[in-house]
Amino acid sequence: MKKRKMLRGEKILHLLIGLLIIGNVFGQSFSMALLSKTNIEVESMKQKISKQQDLNQSLEMKINELASFNNVEAVASNYGLEYNNNNIRVINE
Repeated sequence: MKKRKMLRGEKILHLLIGLLIIGNVFGQSFSMALLSKTNIEVESMKQKISKQQDLNQSLEMKINELASFNNVEAVASNYGLEYNNNNIRVINE
């Protein structure tokens, strides 16, 4: 059997196909690595958000505790102030 000689155009096509296959493999690997990195960053950000929400909730509880009537009354009496219901005016919209 005679060995068929490849034409120059066929060689270029084979080379291009090979480069496309190799490029596709590397491209997929790169995109998967980038996706993994992004997922790690997202999870890290979710943890930071969760910690901040816990801190905010704790601070809200502290504000509510400090703004409670009993606490305000204790601080006011400490400074010589007293509660007078006649001085309170309610404004309706």
